[in-house]
Amino acid sequence: MLKVALITGASRGIGAATVLKLASKGYKVAINFKSNTSAASSVLEKIRKSGGDGALFQADISDEKAVIELFSQVQDELGAVSHLVNNVGVLQAQMRVEQMNAERINAILMQNVTPYFICAREAIKQFRAHHDTTKCAIVNVSSAASRLGGANEYVDYAASKGAIDSFTTGLSLELADSGIRVNCVRPGCIYTDIHADGGEPQRVDRLASLLPLKRGGSSEEVANAIAWLLSDEASYVTGSFIDLAGGK
Repeated sequence: MLKVALITGASRGIGAATVLKLASKGYKVAINFKSNTSAASSVLEKIRKSGGDGALFQADISDEKAVIELFSQVQDELGAVSHLVNNVGVLQAQMRVEQMNAERINAILMQNVTPYFICAREAIKQFRAHHDTTKCAIVNVSSAASRLGGANEYVDYAASKGAIDSFTTGLSLELADSGIRVNCVRPGCIYTDIHADGGEPQRVDRLASLLPLKRGGSSEEVANAIAWLLSDEASYVTGSFIDLAGGK
């Protein structure tokens, strides 16, 4: 079966590492990004230099129409999607709940939750229409914050990732009779640019000594788990969670 993997939010961090990992395993990779064309192009250049196959797809996946168009474009250019990595996510400046307003909270939920549902919906359509569904899979990228709560920093972000945990469980049960597997990774303190978005670029360094493993994690370590969950090696795994949080 032709393996076409769409990775959302793939221009940096965990998304970019996942693109590189999946390309090395023979997937055609659809690299979705919102605005950073330079970073996304760099990822594509890396996979092509190593003999991989993929293409860039710019789309703001908080827009439902843009998601529908994205999946149509991927099918036209690479083939029907057979594997989906729901990875896109944002956070805002560190803040306690008592300081948050509805605009901030709604923005986090709209960008971190809704796209996972809509992308999964469109992926399932292509799975059913074009593939042996027992070979298709979805991996959602949540966060250890969904378990830990994000107190004093990102409770809204943590809550959005808690929604992804519930989504993973529910969707895995809905699709089990079709053989479509849905699983989730929950990264913890990983060295990515997202911490700068929250106003503390060195956050992982600050917290590393508090973790049982005494270090932060890498995007590549998360990508390895995602690749395994998508693979046939995980053919009996669905509705499951892999925590990559250094033991916390």
